[in-house]
Amino acid sequence: MTFVGVLNETSMNVAYPILAKDFGVSLDVVQWITGGYLLMVTIVMGTTAYCLRQWPARWLHLAAVLAFIIGDLIGALAIDFPMLLAGRMIQAVATGFSTPMMFFLIFTQLPRERLGVMNGVAGMVISLAPALGPTYGGAVLAAGSWHLIFWLLLPIAFLSLIVGQLTIRNQPFGNSQPFSFLALILLATSLTSFVVGVARFGKAGWTSSCWLLLLLGLILLIAFIWQNQHGKTRLFDLSIFSISTVRLAEWTYFSLQFINIGASLALPIYCEYVLHASSLVAGIVLLPGSLLGAAMAPAAGFLADRYGYGLPTRLGSILIVLGTAGLLIFQSNLTPLLVMGLFIIMRLGFNAAFSNTIANASTLVSKEKSTDVNSIFNMTQQFAGSLGVGIMTALIALSQNKGHGSMTLKTFKGSRVDFVILVVLALGALIAIWCNFALQRRLQTQTEK
Repeated sequence: MTFVGVLNETSMNVAYPILAKDFGVSLDVVQWITGGYLLMVTIVMGTTAYCLRQWPARWLHLAAVLAFIIGDLIGALAIDFPMLLAGRMIQAVATGFSTPMMFFLIFTQLPRERLGVMNGVAGMVISLAPALGPTYGGAVLAAGSWHLIFWLLLPIAFLSLIVGQLTIRNQPFGNSQPFSFLALILLATSLTSFVVGVARFGKAGWTSSCWLLLLLGLILLIAFIWQNQHGKTRLFDLSIFSISTVRLAEWTYFSLQFINIGASLALPIYCEYVLHASSLVAGIVLLPGSLLGAAMAPAAGFLADRYGYGLPTRLGSILIVLGTAGLLIFQSNLTPLLVMGLFIIMRLGFNAAFSNTIANASTLVSKEKSTDVNSIFNMTQQFAGSLGVGIMTALIALSQNKGHGSMTLKTFKGSRVDFVILVVLALGALIAIWCNFALQRRLQTQTEK
């Protein structure tokens, strides 16, 4: 269920030009089928720390799969953009539950000495799927209508429904306090304000409404933190961030997913608009990196179990910097083949570091707080993806709407800013990773003394 849900996040990316033409909307509006999807996933994930403690995962899985099937049918039958968007939002509810559920079962049902490999498998699922999405979408578009993207996912959802209900078994911990609806509302409106503000930037630039929405988002986020920590109930326990290594891991996780989803969106668009590749070719350029990255994830997990989390995550951070820097340095000479090669480097680095980051963070807190790490980190990666989609698309759309020259030249200029952002985040992740494990080593040495 997680695989098909995350695959669905980016499967429509290569269809942006077609959807913009079919529905008569601009690129910054079309991006909501991905950005809005990720935003809804983020909001739903805010409830999972409570839900996974309160109810058996089996019943949450049932609700998730049914939501996906309903949303998938609405998307497949969509006759206008609002109907398509509504179907995508319902599907997002399923992904919001299934992804934290997968990690929760790993964290709570397995001994810590096996976390590396199993998190590698989980990381393979959630990192392969978004990069494979454009390839899947491009292949379907080459064969027929974008409606088929939805129809072909239904059998996998039904398979998940059957197998999941037969196999998922766990006993929830329970909650000592009721659910905090006020905290969820504050969090949801805060995240929505941020994403809408970024989306509006893509249409008109930094207008006063953009700044007001971002300011509103910040105020609501502060209100959420206060309510969550001082109210009678909590959505999740933010005290885990009192641990400096957890804070560094959180920033790393955010940066890695922003790069992952942002590149998975920006590169197919670049190939179509600038390199004049077909939607099929635009999707295929991501395929080798997706497959090789998927193979890297469990291998990196094995390295983490044997040599510690520091080795694969440091290696991954170096590869991500090399891949993103290559896009920026060689942009004027990019070809679909070169994009493919640089994406392979990025994906190998991403998969070496991504799942090991959350696995490492889960070992830094008590087992009872693993649900909080799980929920918060999975929320972070989805919100990072939503911002990645919004910002990457907004910069290209702004250049297309306000720039001068041909559409090819305007997209080239907007993409260059995208590549700069990817490099900056890659460097930030590298610094955070190396500082994190240096600090963990120092703390371990002090403990041993």
